[in-house]
Amino acid sequence: MQGCRVNAKRSLLASVLFFCCGPSFAQSVDPEPIAVIEVGSAPGWNLKDGGASFGPTIAVEVTPIEKWLEIEVGVTASFGHHSIEWSTDCLFKKPWTLSKKVEFMFGIGPDWIHSKDYGTTANSVGGEAVLDFMFWPSRKHRFGWYLEPGYEYNFGHGHEQSVGISGGLLIAIR
Repeated sequence: MQGCRVNAKRSLLASVLFFCCGPSFAQSVDPEPIAVIEVGSAPGWNLKDGGASFGPTIAVEVTPIEKWLEIEVGVTASFGHHSIEWSTDCLFKKPWTLSKKVEFMFGIGPDWIHSKDYGTTANSVGGEAVLDFMFWPSRKHRFGWYLEPGYEYNFGHGHEQSVGISGGLLIAIR
């Protein structure tokens, strides 16, 4: 009789554990990343005078509202023939998941531009619009690569306009 009670208790315990823990087994093992770091390079072309530039870029992207808003803060250094430009931007992006390995985002936002052209230093504010394509080789989204074509309008003296494309490595921080 004692053995029947022990088996009944074990069966009840196993059933409770199975039904209570079942939904947790269905959850994803890899949570969404806290942030995504973008490290790459960024060639650009000035639409006003046709000048070209090239330099490194780094950015950090966070997701405050899942599937609705991603915020990217980045810095790009551009080196031209007689100019150096540092651009710091804050982009607000709307994400779309195209597949388990491809994401697309459209983003706009302000940027601060510090430039030195032929020895003259200037600071100005601008606006930027980008299309962001993110490619994740594995479903775990730990490392990937991105391409981000963009357009920038400088509200400072000369009202310069430029286009460029940045690309490089994605690193997810968990």
